[in-house]
Amino acid sequence: MKIVSLLPSATEIVCALGLESSLVGVTHECDFPAGVARLPRVTRTLIPHDAASAEIDALVRERLRTEKALYTLDLPTLEALRPDLIVTQALCDVCAVAEAEVTAAACALPGSPSVVNLEPTCLDDVFACLQLVADAADVAGRGREVVAALRARVATVAARASGLRERPTVGVLEWIDPPFSSGHWTPELIALAGGRPLLGDAGTRSRTLAWDDVRAADPEILLVACCGFDVARTRHDLPILARQPGFAALRSVRADRVYVTDGNAYFSRPGPRLVDSLEILAHAIAPDVHPLPAGLPAAERMRVSQTA
Repeated sequence: MKIVSLLPSATEIVCALGLESSLVGVTHECDFPAGVARLPRVTRTLIPHDAASAEIDALVRERLRTEKALYTLDLPTLEALRPDLIVTQALCDVCAVAEAEVTAAACALPGSPSVVNLEPTCLDDVFACLQLVADAADVAGRGREVVAALRARVATVAARASGLRERPTVGVLEWIDPPFSSGHWTPELIALAGGRPLLGDAGTRSRTLAWDDVRAADPEILLVACCGFDVARTRHDLPILARQPGFAALRSVRADRVYVTDGNAYFSRPGPRLVDSLEILAHAIAPDVHPLPAGLPAAERMRVSQTA
């Protein structure tokens, strides 16, 4: 079976199922596991690679207003690959190729490949999507094994968190300029890790915040996990955050509990590494209770020097 993935989380799901050798095409954003870098790219983006965060936000809002895509398919490459299965998504209107474009392309391709559309809004949905891909790729048993192992890791974190005497309030920002809450699965991850989620609502889309919303919530722990940005790129925007009125007075800042993590690799991708995200978050919330598993990067404390 030849598989094309049209979003990074789907690529990670396919590889977690042991099907990396069946992947024949991925998106321009797929970067994990490292081996997928050798594969043909079947998507392109209209976002300049050096755009500032505010510019990216403006492009996204314009796309939503005009219904013009920020991402598009490379149809000649897709046709040449002749996939049997295409894995795509209908969850986010701005982070992947439009669903209608994928459907039209699939109908026009030789052999009429199957299309699996993923739309997770919570952790259980992510596990269900993993099984959906496994079923479509004829590795249902492997899917059940992978899901069971991921659920066991989640249960381990939740069991440790249940013994916490104090559950700090936690806010996660998935964008800085302007501030965005983190919805969908992120509030669920916070609760599983032993925190009390603020700023975002479980199972709902992320939303633009006024800075006064962040200041009013005043979480004891603030995690910055910018969608599509790694830690180095996120650091670039930290001065914008630090310049907000009243930033220095936030409880998280005064307690030195503002953290930065790789939103691109973890919190923004609804795939197997959401469980890694949970473990990273749990360690940041209660490091004495939640040891960081080997191989995972700890959330990085935001330093004053980073905002100079």
